[in-house]
Amino acid sequence: MANIRPLGDKVVLQLVEAEEKSAGGIILPDAAKKKPTQGKVIAVGEGRILDDGSNNKLTVKVGDSVLFSKYGGTEINVDGVEYTILDEDQIYAIV
Repeated sequence: MANIRPLGDKVVLQLVEAEEKSAGGIILPDAAKKKPTQGKVIAVGEGRILDDGSNNKLTVKVGDSVLFSKYGGTEINVDGVEYTILDEDQIYAIV
């Protein structure tokens, strides 16, 4: 795992690869694969600082599998591994 420490309400996800085959067993070419919208939480920030100075902790935690916004976040490559850094509010659900 990369040594990435997100700030504030940011979350680092390792992407889950798209399926190689369709439900009917057809092998999909790279161009037909959907962009992954599922990932595993690798690291989380400390949370957002609210107006009153208190810290709003994040809902997700390291190890959670999540669904996130298809075009959300920033993709990075660290040591040959693809990660996405995004705001917690771009995560739709814990799976």
